[in-house]
Amino acid sequence: MVVSEIKSPLSFSGTPGGCSSASVHRKELSVFFIESDNRRLALGRGYTGGTTPVNIHGKPIANLSKTGGWIAAFFIFGNEMAERMAYFGLSVNMVAFMFYVMHRPFESSSNAVNNFLGISQASSVLGGFLADAYLGRYWTIAIFTTMYLLGLIGITLGASLKMFVPDQGNCDQLSLLLGNCQPAKSWQMLYLYTVLYITGFGAAGIRPCVSSFGADQFDEKSKDYKTHLDRFFNFFYLSVTLGAIIAFTLVVYVQMEHGWGMAFGTLAIAMAISNALFFAGTPLYRHRLPGGSPLTRVAQVLVAAFRKRNAAFTSSEFIGLYEVSGLKSAINGSRKIPHTEDFRWLDKAALQLKEDGLEPSPWKLCTVTQVEEVKILIRLIPIPACTIMLSLVLTEYLTLSVQQAYTLNTHIQHLKLPVTCMPVFPGLSIFLILSLYYSVFVPITRRITGNPHGASQLQRVGIGLAVSIISVAWAGLFENYRRHYAIQHGFKFNFLTQMPDLTAYWLLIQYCLIGIAEVFCIVGLLEFLYEEAPDAMKSIGSAYAALAGGLGCFAATILNNIVKAATRNSDGNSWLSQNINTGKFDCLYWLLTLLSLLNFCVFLWSAHRYKYRAVDTEDDKSRASL
Repeated sequence: MVVSEIKSPLSFSGTPGGCSSASVHRKELSVFFIESDNRRLALGRGYTGGTTPVNIHGKPIANLSKTGGWIAAFFIFGNEMAERMAYFGLSVNMVAFMFYVMHRPFESSSNAVNNFLGISQASSVLGGFLADAYLGRYWTIAIFTTMYLLGLIGITLGASLKMFVPDQGNCDQLSLLLGNCQPAKSWQMLYLYTVLYITGFGAAGIRPCVSSFGADQFDEKSKDYKTHLDRFFNFFYLSVTLGAIIAFTLVVYVQMEHGWGMAFGTLAIAMAISNALFFAGTPLYRHRLPGGSPLTRVAQVLVAAFRKRNAAFTSSEFIGLYEVSGLKSAINGSRKIPHTEDFRWLDKAALQLKEDGLEPSPWKLCTVTQVEEVKILIRLIPIPACTIMLSLVLTEYLTLSVQQAYTLNTHIQHLKLPVTCMPVFPGLSIFLILSLYYSVFVPITRRITGNPHGASQLQRVGIGLAVSIISVAWAGLFENYRRHYAIQHGFKFNFLTQMPDLTAYWLLIQYCLIGIAEVFCIVGLLEFLYEEAPDAMKSIGSAYAALAGGLGCFAATILNNIVKAATRNSDGNSWLSQNINTGKFDCLYWLLTLLSLLNFCVFLWSAHRYKYRAVDTEDDKSRASL
């Protein structure tokens, strides 16, 4: 075996944030980098030239100028816009559908929708895994977007055919309030839940892959790559916002004028059109080869590190830290990742000893790049974890704010705005912020921060979390005023009757603030995860954001159940009573304010400690400095 030492500059062992004095005094493991010619196919797949794009057949693209770029990205935008149109259309309308048509209580309807929201986001980890491991992003999107369409068709049939809904006769508003309407049969609810969760599961392959696949269309070697990437994620979220605005306006209008079946059918038609556009753009797309199972590589690192937990770096058996020779890594579609000094216990997985022999098993010896992939995944976790709280607040807004709006006057002069249209205002604020982002926000913040892009990705996430605290605090203040107003003016037990002298447009303040928070936090997070994730784990990185969103939805359900159990009195009422005027939604908002504030402090600590990926080329260094 031919072994040669790789010289590792000191810059590799640190990060832009610097390193602790303790790590300076201890022996840096990067000096033990070694290369070997013997294990290029150790992972069973060989390796390719870094992140070189290929066509749909896996062959190198002869002329990159004819593929990718903004034209290809716009075909991809449509798929995400339709998915979010369906997502938000169901999130708002399904609560009302279950209450008014399936005759389910608000409580169980809200929890069912929260679970749908959670599944549609948390299952993104599976989609990200399949994309990075076996299918690639294109085929993952193709398969799951078809599944999404089938689920929407099932929901449309369930709302259109009388056999799938209970009898609507003799069911007026009073009967609904008293719970005297004929309840849905168990098999009817089973059918509805099945098609609803099939739809949610269909999002598993769309959510983590669309943003990454769109970003793949831009040339990393271009001097404008960072600018294109920055603008791409803003336009990407703009398409998400347009989907939400259509869901909260057009779909609601169709429902009011033509019924539930046509409303859900509109979502299915939009998804079908977006699927056709996505497939039509196939010749233009640039693809990245899947790099093999990321979970297998993670497991190999953990097993190898555990096996060598007692081995010492100073042992006479120690040869060096293992890495393959040349500029290419042993992982399909991934460049080499320089060694870092944190999580030193994981370095045991790359610890090459004489006893390993010439052809060691990857479950006993891993490359440095493979170990660094695991380090990056661990290092990333705290940042998206801190956005779970924002997702929790957004989920509560989607359900609680609708209940608030039912008690308020939604007229604009002679125009009555449907209650289910109220969530359109966060979308409008997001649209406005994204439209003014480069002309207003970036120039102002550039003077303050010195960053050519106005604010770094983590700074934008922090701004979003800070604004969300203000939003939920205002929600608590207004709900306290609204509840007392209802009691004082004789509306205590009429929680589905609008109070003519109290306008619903006070809700716009919390809506617009949470929209601003979402722009800064989610867009910054998506860009941060895409740039920081390992080359062969981009979809897994994007899935972190979706997983955080899903956990926020599940956390909302858990929090609601805890609050109901802890605050229920002898009369059966709690903070979250079905009658919003006898409940105390304002106390829940204050609790969310406190939790959001604590979460923000944790984020500041995590962001301060975060170490950016080491870079090994001048181009990468210049991009990272931005």
